[in-house]
Amino acid sequence: MEGAEGSSPSITAFVENMLREKLELEASLSLPIERAQRALTPRPSENAPPISIVVNFLSYRMKEEILRTAWRKKGFLWRVKRVNIDHDYAPDVIRKHKEYTEAKKLLKEKNIKIQTPFSAKLRVFFPDVIRVYNTAEEATKDLADRGIPTPGTLMDRIQSFTWCTAGQKAERGQTRDKPNYKEKLQSFRR
Repeated sequence: MEGAEGSSPSITAFVENMLREKLELEASLSLPIERAQRALTPRPSENAPPISIVVNFLSYRMKEEILRTAWRKKGFLWRVKRVNIDHDYAPDVIRKHKEYTEAKKLLKEKNIKIQTPFSAKLRVFFPDVIRVYNTAEEATKDLADRGIPTPGTLMDRIQSFTWCTAGQKAERGQTRDKPNYKEKLQSFRR
């Protein structure tokens, strides 16, 4: 969306026009935007996704209405790019939400309804019970107990990054071909 605002007098006017058009909002609806600005990140390359725009609404109710409408439509396309509208979460919350990616993907494939509440939890609506998980590790363990194994659990990922000495069998049955540090140091000796 770099430069997409074109002849709009400001980014605020651009965001308002885009929301009205793409979310099909009524023309008579007041859309009080206090401020809109690009996220403070370096300018992206040609193939990278566009920079996020942070919008501050004057009315909390209007913000919630815009979010509900956007979520119902599951985003929209703007000049061949997918636009998603969501809350502006802190980086720690975003990182915690990403930890649930594998579990959420499997649950969606099985048509099991899920939610990710603000505090980076995972709420799963099983047919018999609603379950809330506080960590991704807790979720993957319980899902495995329920017969929904998730590939790449947290422990698997941690073990794949652990060190082993040269020639020792790796966790997955492969040997390491790289020389250990002593062998490397010997090659530098004069």
